[in-house]
Amino acid sequence: MTTPTLPRPAALAALLCCALFAGAAGAQGAPTGAAPKDKPPKAKAAPQMDFEKHYLVILRRGPSWTPEVTPEAERIQSEHIAHLTRMAETGKLVIAGPFGEQQDPTFRGMCLYKTGTLEEARKLAEEDPAVKTGRLKVEVMAWYTEKGYMAFPKAKPVK
Repeated sequence: MTTPTLPRPAALAALLCCALFAGAAGAQGAPTGAAPKDKPPKAKAAPQMDFEKHYLVILRRGPSWTPEVTPEAERIQSEHIAHLTRMAETGKLVIAGPFGEQQDPTFRGMCLYKTGTLEEARKLAEEDPAVKTGRLKVEVMAWYTEKGYMAFPKAKPVK
């Protein structure tokens, strides 16, 4: 007789539930095996982090994407690159590039925009001729990094 096994996500969820249950039981006074202390240790203040916000645009295959290399597809690709170049020249696009060696072939590339709002980043990304023709579609989200950790020396300042 073999022992049944859970799929990996289910096993991880079960472990998480056990850990949460054990933590909740300890918080409610159930014995946890640790000796009681006279005074709880003073909590150290969490260091303040200063974040910088960018907008991450994931480019995926759109509804009209096809693998065929046609004159029309080459024209759209050329216009796509010209659009990205214009965005970089205005300082709104920090960096962009295609993906490779990923498991999901619908992922085509990404762009990192430095704009005032998510709506502005989405509008600029949707002005891309490859998006307008449906060869690509965009997913846009805010992405935060600790200030000072990322530098893009070739990126132009925002105009």
